[in-house]
Amino acid sequence: MIATPALPPGLLGIDDLSIGYGGGQMRGLAVRDVSLRLAPGGALGIVGESGSGKTSVALAILGLLGPAAEMRGLIAFEGQVLAAPPSKAMAPRQHRALLGRRIGTVFQDPFSALNPSRRVGVQIAEPMRHHLRVGRADALARTLRLLAEMGFDHPQDIARCYPHQLSGGMQQRAAIAAALSCQPSLLILDEPTTALDVTVEAQILALLAGVRRRHGMALFVISHNLRVIEALCDDVCVMYAGMIVERGPVARVFRDPGHPYTIGLLGSRPRISAPARARLPAIPGYGQGAAREETGCVFARRCTMREGACDGEQAPVRAVDPDHLVLCWKHPARPQADRPALPPSLRDAGRVHEQLVVAAGLSKSYGRSAAAAVDGVSFTIAEGEILGLVGESGCGKSTLGRLVLGLAAANAGSVRFAGSDIGMLKDGALRGFRREAQLIFQNTSSALNPRHTIGRALARPLQLFEMVPPSLRSQRVRELLGMVQLPSDYAFRYPHELSGGERQRVAIARALATEPRFIVCDEPVSALDVSVQAAILNLLADLRDTQGVGYLFISHDLAAVGQIADRIAVMYRGKICEIGETFQILGAPQNAYTKTLVASGRQDVLF
Repeated sequence: MIATPALPPGLLGIDDLSIGYGGGQMRGLAVRDVSLRLAPGGALGIVGESGSGKTSVALAILGLLGPAAEMRGLIAFEGQVLAAPPSKAMAPRQHRALLGRRIGTVFQDPFSALNPSRRVGVQIAEPMRHHLRVGRADALARTLRLLAEMGFDHPQDIARCYPHQLSGGMQQRAAIAAALSCQPSLLILDEPTTALDVTVEAQILALLAGVRRRHGMALFVISHNLRVIEALCDDVCVMYAGMIVERGPVARVFRDPGHPYTIGLLGSRPRISAPARARLPAIPGYGQGAAREETGCVFARRCTMREGACDGEQAPVRAVDPDHLVLCWKHPARPQADRPALPPSLRDAGRVHEQLVVAAGLSKSYGRSAAAAVDGVSFTIAEGEILGLVGESGCGKSTLGRLVLGLAAANAGSVRFAGSDIGMLKDGALRGFRREAQLIFQNTSSALNPRHTIGRALARPLQLFEMVPPSLRSQRVRELLGMVQLPSDYAFRYPHELSGGERQRVAIARALATEPRFIVCDEPVSALDVSVQAAILNLLADLRDTQGVGYLFISHDLAAVGQIADRIAVMYRGKICEIGETFQILGAPQNAYTKTLVASGRQDVLF
């Protein structure tokens, strides 16, 4: 393990933390021998692929691991022991009293973090009423100020809404407001900007940095978004298979990475300035999830620099600099983090493709007095074409995707799929459309049945559409898991046993199960680290190039859209304000909003 240097007592201290979910035997460790320190007012980032143990560390600090988890090690906060062997740990009631008051939290999934039966304003005001004993009027005033700081134009209206009336990005901003309401000394952020477009992301990052400066609040940031870590954090820990494999100052680690896994992460990151339609350099293989109690490097089987010593015992800790540590046998003889030359796209650019989707004058309103969520939108998507759809949260992107698939009824307009009006399809024709047109849901927590195993979830479309004989379904499920870089034994797990990024990959696999001709991808890679994101983007592009699959690719990530899309449509307040070839939209935008969006997206991290 990478041990933490001796430091004065800090705000947060973790020593030799291990977490297992192995039924009393501590096998298959989700977290293994993690130690770290966070000083008052400091900011520490944790990066790594989904399933690497990042969120488990945060849940251990919060005392929310659950009864199935076992923990060893020590966690201290403000000089008090939060978690340790039973005789030394803080009483659960005392621990809970710190949450919301001294420790604020922004969870990865705002949909499940917010109470669906209570208005948003009430949920933001509740911590102030409970912990600070603030009166109703003062709590309401503070709530409206927080919502305004989160970028809401009409905070009074948002405060009166229920969570389901907000988009995913708007829910995330409301959750951040609730976490900041009591001005805690430590704010734990688990993927805080996953659902936000780049302009709102920049605003929230600036807000969090400002709150940290003004109030001396410390940040513990978990994110796959390297830009977020670079913007908010002083130091970073890179986790793989439950272990910290590299740690040091953010600028130094990002500029001069020492571990092969860190080098792979940085090299996999898409960039707006990169050539369109080129393949990303993904890390080979897929992560093993929990770390086993075994000898050898946990990254060895995916490492291109692997040698005999890597299989024999765990590598020693080596110092790039006194405060930059790496867990690798090969350091300092490591490759540079240059992007390798990429092969050209597989797609035959000269081929003529038929129109697959034709949307004409689509409009959708919710309520008589409400502004239109989608207002007179028209576009086409050809066979084997990817149309990227970008815009701020709440602009109508997800609603438009549901209209295209016939999952919501339009107030006006029509959608034709392969020449047929989907509003007129009946019986067998409608069933055929459902097989050929699929959706990758934005919110995987509600998209997967919590009572069904992953294998059953993937086998269901195979059964409903008679894709393969019953005797071959298990084999096909394993193939689908492999396509999205998940081990075959994940078929026996339930959704709650997977991280957010792993559930996202399951949702992608389920959409691919029916071998569709058209897919609406609603934030399909938002919860994925950059290495897995690269593999998924390459997979989607390959299906476009080899099988002619068309996509409506909805995302707030301009770099990902620019990497994969043939054309881009920019949406603002229910309308498409600009549409054109990818190189035109990203290189020479004409609309004022598009210019702002692209300018925000071009603010890349240091390297």
